[in-house]
Amino acid sequence: MNEIVEFLKSDNYVLFLNCIILLLIIGYIILLVNVISKNNKYKKFIKKLGNGNNIQEDLEKFMNKVDLVENQNIEIANLYKDVRQDFSKCIQKIGIVRYSAFKDTGSDLSFAVALLDEKNNGVVFNGIYSREMSNIYAKPIENGNSKYTLSNEEIQAVEKAVNL
Repeated sequence: MNEIVEFLKSDNYVLFLNCIILLLIIGYIILLVNVISKNNKYKKFIKKLGNGNNIQEDLEKFMNKVDLVENQNIEIANLYKDVRQDFSKCIQKIGIVRYSAFKDTGSDLSFAVALLDEKNNGVVFNGIYSREMSNIYAKPIENGNSKYTLSNEEIQAVEKAVNL
């Protein structure tokens, strides 16, 4: 134990501590130079990556654009939902029957047309053609049926539309 105390009191100990301090300073300088070099390389890399622009600003702009697109997608999805609901009320099914209403007229110029939506609601038109006149009648259709009496041709037209 006395030997250790004597060594600590000697000039050799101070010299040993100075050598360690010198090695630490040299190590610190090497690390500092290395960090500065890496920092410069990083800045050059970021500049190249950003085509001369600040990559952080580019990333912020990109993220703002992504947020904008996400908001637009939500709006489009809501609009699509509304359009889809409205679309179910549009004419989706059509049934047409051509016929000759009278024996003296040829070429099947009379017709019955059923125009129905997704739930088989709509209208059936019956156009009756004769040599003297032409008449068109419309009857509402609800769930594939009408509260008005339908002719055979109108029934056929509604059935064709319903079965599409």
